[in-house]
Amino acid sequence: MRPSLRAILRLDDAPWRVALALATGVFISCTPFWGLQTVLSLAAATLFRLNRAATVAGCWLNLPWFAPLVYGAALWVGGMLVPGDQGRAAVEAAARLAASGRVSWTETLALLRGVSLALVVGTTVVGVLAAATTWVVAFGLIRWRRARSMMGP
Repeated sequence: MRPSLRAILRLDDAPWRVALALATGVFISCTPFWGLQTVLSLAAATLFRLNRAATVAGCWLNLPWFAPLVYGAALWVGGMLVPGDQGRAAVEAAARLAASGRVSWTETLALLRGVSLALVVGTTVVGVLAAATTWVVAFGLIRWRRARSMMGP
């Protein structure tokens, strides 16, 4: 296990608080505010009095190679939830991004210009689902790890 993950699992906070900090970071990592996510996670951790290291670690779980999947799913979900032309455009943009193996940042930004509402709605839904999953998995893992360490070698 990586040292940074071990350090998070050993934080003195209650397991539910560490899991909440990780989940908060994961939610923020799904937002469309690329480049500001670390700053946003630090602000959220400070505002909600969560462990900053765990919140930033959660934010960094959405690595660049996962981002196209996250944002593609968010566009599709947002396109299904937002009525009208923007919803249809978002679904089409998600399909175009999924069909193409390589898309430049310029092409991606051009696709996303007309679908901002669908993207915000979609990233919110995807972020909530990812955060909830993270909380359940992290809470269970932290409790299991702490119970195991209390039993001794």
